[in-house]
Amino acid sequence: MNVMMIYDVIGTLFNIYKFLIFGYILLSWFPQARESPVRRAMAHLVEPYLSVFRSIIPPLGMLDISPIIALFALQFIEHGVYFILEALMGL
Repeated sequence: MNVMMIYDVIGTLFNIYKFLIFGYILLSWFPQARESPVRRAMAHLVEPYLSVFRSIIPPLGMLDISPIIALFALQFIEHGVYFILEALMGL
C-alpha cells in the first residue's frame, strides 16, 4: 500500500470525525434539532470523546469551550499518528 494512500485515508477519517463534532455542536444550537435522529446518531459517535473534555473543563457560564479544546486535541492526535506512521515506515 502506498504511503500517501495511507496518509489520505487517515486524514479523511480524522476530517470526517472533525465534521461530525462540528455538526453535533451546531445542531445543539437549534432546539428542534436536539432530539432528531441525526443528532442522536452523531451523539453516539462523538459524545464519548467530548465527555472526556467536559469532565476536565467546566462550562464558562452558558459557554462550553470543551468541544473547541477537543478539536484542537484531535488535531494534535492526528499529527501524532502521522509522526508514528513516519517512524514506522522509516520516512
